[in-house]
Amino acid sequence: MTRHLAELIRFHRKRSGLTQLELAEMAGVGKNLVYELENGKQSVRLDNLIKVLQVLNVDLDFQSPLRDSFLKEYTDADC
Repeated sequence: MTRHLAELIRFHRKRSGLTQLELAEMAGVGKNLVYELENGKQSVRLDNLIKVLQVLNVDLDFQSPLRDSFLKEYTDADC
């Protein structure tokens, strides 16, 4: 999973014509974070990962067989 994400980020960055530094600056994170993401570091803050993915126009979608049930209960609780 980690390797897949690392390759996905590298692929999208290169296809976007960005260097690691340019991506980091656009996402508001350090260059080291982009390097670590592309090399499969396993512990990265979720908010920083989301910033990088947003710049690359990559959606983060959590899949679960119980997702619909969760959303219904969550929505009903907010009412």
